[in-house]
Amino acid sequence: MKRPISATIDEQLVSWIETQCKDKMKYRNKSHLIEIALDALKRNGK
Repeated sequence: MKRPISATIDEQLVSWIETQCKDKMKYRNKSHLIEIALDALKRNGK
């Protein structure tokens, strides 16, 4: 089950996220991109 959360993110990072999300074949939306990034961070043990 997924839960909505809120986060404050630097404007430059938001711009990068929005640019990345233009590739709809890779990311469905901002939440999807953030979830993938956090999962990668978790798997790398950082």
